[in-house]
Amino acid sequence: MNTNLSYTIEEVSQLLKVSKLTVYDLVKKGELSAYRVGRQMRIDEKDLEIYKSKNKMETVHKHYNIPKENKDLTIKRQIVISGQDIVLDILSKYIEKYTSLKALRLYNGSLNSLVSMYKGNCDVVSVHLYDGDTGKYNLPYVKHLFVNEPFILMNLVCRNAGIYVQKGNPKNIKTWNDLYNPKITIVNREKGSGARVLLDEQLRLNNISPYLLNGYEKELTTHFAVASAVSSGQADAGIGIESAAKIVNVDFIPLIKEQYDLVVLKTKENEELLKVIKEIINSTEYRSELEQLNGYDLSFTGKIIYES
Repeated sequence: MNTNLSYTIEEVSQLLKVSKLTVYDLVKKGELSAYRVGRQMRIDEKDLEIYKSKNKMETVHKHYNIPKENKDLTIKRQIVISGQDIVLDILSKYIEKYTSLKALRLYNGSLNSLVSMYKGNCDVVSVHLYDGDTGKYNLPYVKHLFVNEPFILMNLVCRNAGIYVQKGNPKNIKTWNDLYNPKITIVNREKGSGARVLLDEQLRLNNISPYLLNGYEKELTTHFAVASAVSSGQADAGIGIESAAKIVNVDFIPLIKEQYDLVVLKTKENEELLKVIKEIINSTEYRSELEQLNGYDLSFTGKIIYES
């Protein structure tokens, strides 16, 4: 992982989707490590990931280990929603608003989220996994993993995926094949993320050995982090979605329209949850909030892609 990447307070607030005052408060309490460069406060990417990982562990612990002293209290049923896009945070908000469910968030990549669901650690996961052999998103992976368990695959949004490049695209990068150039350095996503699967599938289809790409082994854990690394000159290119490019000062080469879908297992316990999710995703209120975001296509939002 590239340990040299750092963020400003404003960038961290955008990544965590909280106010700058909240970030300053976390630093003041010692929960988030920071340092000053001149008059500007900076936070290293590795320290941000340590903070996020610590809070993920605490959240999961609370989900699966209710203290004995609280056994007589009325506790809401807790569900775990795994995925990194802001549209999941909005969905979680509506689930809590209109039900007695408590939505806990994990910010894992698509494949890692699916595996967590397979192990029984997640209730709802988002996926954007490209299958090069079929040219389809998500279904081949979900069907392969959940052979004997019924599930529903529902579209949340569609997004443009492609390559982040520096402003003006000085290296003239236009296609996946252009990454196979000794003069171009990339920054990669972590194993198990949808962006990493997309890159690996495109390299496989184009008969390009991934380990011949400069920077292939340099991993970051969010679209925003990859776009920031390109913007700061640490890399010439990186894979991600369009919305992050609109926040960071980089250009974006769209190469594929990807499906960002939800997976929920069809169990008796999930009957209420499935009904609520369908109602929320198809509601005018939820769609109106998504329409205010950049880089999303709602043409298939709420469509059932597959149901077993």
